[in-house]
Amino acid sequence: MTAQLNYLMCAPDHYDVDYVINPWMEGNVHKSSRDRAVEQWQKLYGVLKGLVNVELVPPAKGWPDMVFTANAGLVLGDKAVLSRFLHKERQGEEPYFKAWFESKGFTVFELPKDLPFEGAGDALFDRSGGWLWAGYGFRSELDAHPYLAKWLNVEVLSLRLIDNRFYHLDTCFCPLTDGYLLYYPPAFDSYSNRLIEMRIPANKRIAIEEADAVTFSCNAVNVDRHVVMNKISDRLKQRISDAGFNVIETPLTEFLKAGGAAKCLTLRTIEVPIASELANVEPSIVEARIVELTGHLLDSGIINRALDLVTDNGGSFQVLEFNLGEQRQSTSLAKIRISAPSHDLMETIMGELIEIGAVLQDRDTSDANLEPVLQDGVAPDDFYVSTIYPTDACVDGEWLRCKNQRMDAAIAISPDGKTATCKLLRDLVVGDRVVVGYDGVRTVRKPEARDTAKKEEFSFMGAGVSSERRVELVVEQIAWELRQIRDRGGKLVVSCGPVVVHTGGAPHLAYLIREGYVQSMLGGNAIAVHDMEQSSMGTSLGVDLKRGVSVKGGHRHHLKVINSVRRYGSIHKAVEAGFVKTGVMYECVKNDVPFVLAGSIRDDGPLPDTVMDLLEAQRLYSEQIRGADMILMLSSMLHSIGVGNMTPAGVKMVCVDINPAVVTKLSDRGSVESVGVVTDVGLFLSLLVQQLKKLDSPVSVAV
Repeated sequence: MTAQLNYLMCAPDHYDVDYVINPWMEGNVHKSSRDRAVEQWQKLYGVLKGLVNVELVPPAKGWPDMVFTANAGLVLGDKAVLSRFLHKERQGEEPYFKAWFESKGFTVFELPKDLPFEGAGDALFDRSGGWLWAGYGFRSELDAHPYLAKWLNVEVLSLRLIDNRFYHLDTCFCPLTDGYLLYYPPAFDSYSNRLIEMRIPANKRIAIEEADAVTFSCNAVNVDRHVVMNKISDRLKQRISDAGFNVIETPLTEFLKAGGAAKCLTLRTIEVPIASELANVEPSIVEARIVELTGHLLDSGIINRALDLVTDNGGSFQVLEFNLGEQRQSTSLAKIRISAPSHDLMETIMGELIEIGAVLQDRDTSDANLEPVLQDGVAPDDFYVSTIYPTDACVDGEWLRCKNQRMDAAIAISPDGKTATCKLLRDLVVGDRVVVGYDGVRTVRKPEARDTAKKEEFSFMGAGVSSERRVELVVEQIAWELRQIRDRGGKLVVSCGPVVVHTGGAPHLAYLIREGYVQSMLGGNAIAVHDMEQSSMGTSLGVDLKRGVSVKGGHRHHLKVINSVRRYGSIHKAVEAGFVKTGVMYECVKNDVPFVLAGSIRDDGPLPDTVMDLLEAQRLYSEQIRGADMILMLSSMLHSIGVGNMTPAGVKMVCVDINPAVVTKLSDRGSVESVGVVTDVGLFLSLLVQQLKKLDSPVSVAV
């Protein structure tokens, strides 16, 4: 017997599965055999008595899970941190365990009542390094970990559990003597697995498979070179034996019905601090921030999205305040404390929360942190990256609305601190002050009020993408909106590719330009070349569009067109000279609709109007997008995605492409004003023009 070790157990006098607080209990309520449970507990007790000194805490009637003494608390030296149980079904155990700890002379530390922590079930000491592995995600909160670090003067490494079958750390994680580790990796998120791999060398990590995990092979008691557990496969037993351990199996199937096994039934009450071999490793520190959300939080689902993204990114939360709007149109307010096990994860969480409208509230000042640009075209580290949503930056106590809002830019503050501007990295110059971090930054999301759909005949809410929806119905919505934009003097920008011409859509796009629906056109060299090829030679890429057959020598047609336009000097001059008599480019020139053609490395010619300077093309695109009410993106992945990145929220975007991936990428940018249509662009334009003609007809107006 290893006399210096003490373990605490509790006889199963009142044990039963009386309720359901974990997946193992489901279907097992009152299905556990008391006689078999007592027999199995006695066998475990006998095995441990042969290895260590075992003390008993008297069982209390009404608390059947008190038999799982691992959850009594966490011990180190003469200190004991008492558990704060999450579920009311176990909270009544706390006074009994507290009395036992005090009777043994421990200094007992108690966490705040609203901060769950379930003892050695969620906190396990490494047997070589001396640090504390602490789990969170189901029963214990991340915010409890700083208390453990402070009270026990130990480094705490936080591990997030993601499989609810393994709701406590000790169900899937067992540190062994000499720094070995028995664990089930899929129970943890990727960050936690990286942390484990950083601390435990590969030759000492014993990763188990699901078949062993679900029999609680990790829920084992390790005493020196002995490992006591419920059941184990021969293969795993051999691996543990090869590492120098003696495996002792003792059946605990009755306790598995309640979600526990050997480790759950014991608490090691003599834990001696170990000097860490990794003293030069910076301790893991839980970072916490407080954010505020306002709006129709329940109706719009924002509160659920916020809490989900916190947990999905490895964080933890506590709702400090929630004021629900009393009136139908009233907004709600939520104040939430966010915790994360590392600064990097906190940055990720805060970035996503800011994007959905959260505002940081946990600093003495709300001012943004500003750092100077020290090199032209290079932002300071950790600069805030803008989104498509209207963004405010707080400078000297005043919120400034950012100008030129777009995604993937830095926020530069003017020297006088009066203006904030979204600037691309290449446009930053030495002396600019740039917002760093998330303090003093907020995004302004469009309120999602109740009954929005009833207030507007057509809407673009939902950012839906489907190749199965009826195109005619979507076209009706878009046509109605286009007419509204034209009639109120708004701005429609069209971004298109040469497929518009190849599919026979050019005459329809030309109609939209001629009838005043289009105020700006963006594209590349190809859309202009093939449009003018069709106008002057009746082909597109050498194919006769009326007959659908290749024309002899047609592969040279587009080059002849380029050569002719270059001879005239520009598209405008080619139109004025009568070389181009119809088509998209013709209508742009005749109706004074500005166009920008952005070149690429694959362009033939190019046309004299094609902007081959990429940065200049981006600038010109950005100018044309400014003030747009809608952008119609027609079968051009390259130009459409570029345009999407430049476009702020609030601009309706319609992306039409036969390739669902292109449509999805544009819709995924997060704007609720976007709609995707997966269809042939020629068909789409034909239907759109038909619908617009119906809307413009006297009969339609009379109706």
